[in-house]
Amino acid sequence: MCDYKISERAYTKLIFHAAKYPHQAVNGLLLAEKTSKGSLVEIVDAIPLFHQCLYVTPMVEVALMQIDAYAEREGLVIAGYYAAPENFYDNQVDKTPAAKIADKIQENYKNACFAVVDNKLMTLMHDRTAIQVFSCSADSGPRWSKAKFTLAQTAQTLEGVSLLLKRGAMRDVVDFDNHLDNPENDWTNDFLNQSLNDLQKLY
Repeated sequence: MCDYKISERAYTKLIFHAAKYPHQAVNGLLLAEKTSKGSLVEIVDAIPLFHQCLYVTPMVEVALMQIDAYAEREGLVIAGYYAAPENFYDNQVDKTPAAKIADKIQENYKNACFAVVDNKLMTLMHDRTAIQVFSCSADSGPRWSKAKFTLAQTAQTLEGVSLLLKRGAMRDVVDFDNHLDNPENDWTNDFLNQSLNDLQKLY
């Protein structure tokens, strides 16, 4: 069983993705350093996937291929999946959209995690971590079971996310659907990444 550490960047981007489309389910991928530190997997980035094409297999395959190539160039690996269910009360793995993507990731990266956004905690105040993290269970029970995780710089990260949500910064996040609508939309969110790096320097 692995423990997971979620970086400020990864957490902020997945929360922004869910907040940008509060009336829809969203999903995305989580990237980690290739070399894990013992049983600790450090999730360093999040790549928003879809808010419309969650179940369109060809689009998912295209996205996975491009993101895998990007991760390879950056010295990273696809190490997880995140999703925010459409229904306010659905915050369990079996209620999340396109969960088979997580299964596919786990086949290629055995310590993969599955992060589920808890819609009930998605508020502008954002004083609590609004995700649950699961890892693949080797037992005979459910495939995914709750895992231990920490959020980097927890208090500062939550404060920063709250501030940015109040300013409407979630509108800046670009997912793969946006990229398919207009190829000039950068699904790597390089501009947002730089902005988040600058913000982190203030804490």
